[in-house]
Amino acid sequence: MKIGVVGSGALGCFYGGRLCRTGHDVHLLLRGSYEAVAKNGLRIQGPEGDLLVHPHAHNDPEDVGECDLVMVCLKTTANHQFTSLIPPLLNKDTAILCLQNGLGNCEELAGSFGAQRIIGGLCFVCLNRTEPAVVHHIAFGKVVMGNFGRPAGKRIRAIAETFKEARIPCEVSDNLEQSQWEKLVWNIPFNGLGVAATAGLKALEGGEIPKDLNPVKPTNQLLNEPDWEEWVRGLMAEIITVANAKGLEVESGLADQMINYTRDMAEYRASTLIDFERGQSLEMESMFLEPYRQAQATGTKTPRLEALCNILNKLNIDKCV
Repeated sequence: MKIGVVGSGALGCFYGGRLCRTGHDVHLLLRGSYEAVAKNGLRIQGPEGDLLVHPHAHNDPEDVGECDLVMVCLKTTANHQFTSLIPPLLNKDTAILCLQNGLGNCEELAGSFGAQRIIGGLCFVCLNRTEPAVVHHIAFGKVVMGNFGRPAGKRIRAIAETFKEARIPCEVSDNLEQSQWEKLVWNIPFNGLGVAATAGLKALEGGEIPKDLNPVKPTNQLLNEPDWEEWVRGLMAEIITVANAKGLEVESGLADQMINYTRDMAEYRASTLIDFERGQSLEMESMFLEPYRQAQATGTKTPRLEALCNILNKLNIDKCV
C-alpha cells in the first residue's frame, strides 16, 4: 500500500514509521524536520526498544504523487492547508484517514474531497517528538477508526488489518461520532486544564488572569492536586452528559477508566501544553469551541466547559500577540 502522511509531527511519524516497518510504501510530508528525516531516517524510541526506518521524505506534496491511503495528522490550526496539501495525493479511489483531534475535521475534509473517502480515526497514544527525526513513544497506541457518516465496510476493515499487521492495536467502530465524544472525555480536561492551570484556579473560576503565569500542569499534577482533579472529573461528567443528550451511549464509568489509565502515564504533557509553551496557536476550534457549541445545541448546561473555553481563548490570544 502506498501511504501518504500529511502532517508528519510526532503522531504522523509514529504511525507512518510503524507502517513503514512492515513494508508499506510510506511517504512523509514534512516541514522543519524534512532534512533530518531525509538524511538519517526516522527513529522511534519506546517500550519495545528503538526502531529505525527510512520512509520517503518530501517537502512538496507534488513530489509524493497519488496514494492508496492518505493519513491526515495536521494540527487542526492548519486545516486551511487541506486544499493545497491533499489533492496531489489523491486518485479516484484514495481513502483519507483523519487522525486529528476534536470535532468538525471530517466534515471539512468531506466538503472538499467527498464524504465517501473519509475515515475518522481516534488515537489513544502518549508520545512526543524529542528531536527533528526522533519520536519518543511513552505508552499505548491504539487507533479506533470509523467511516464518516456510514457504517463500517470492507475497505475500513482492510485498513484496520494493515494497522494490526504493523503491531498497532486497532478497532473499527460503526459509530464514529460516539467514539469522537469518548475521546473528548480525555482530551478536553487534560489538554485544556493543563494550559488553564497557568492562570490558576481563581482565574478559571472567573477572576483575573495574573501577569506572571504559572507553568503548565502535566497529567500527574492535575490528578495529584484535589482541586484540579475535581475540575477534571467535573469536565468529564459534562462531556458524557452532552454525548448522551445527543443520543449517544457513553457510559459514566468511562471517566474513572480514563483517569486510571492516565495515572499509569505518570508525568505526561499533552500536545496542547507543548503548543502553548512554544507560543503556538491552540487547537481551540476543534477540541473546545465546537464541542461547546454542540453542548449548547442540546440545551445541556456545561459551566465548566464554558469557563474553560473562556480562559483558553484569553490565554491563546495573549500568547499569539
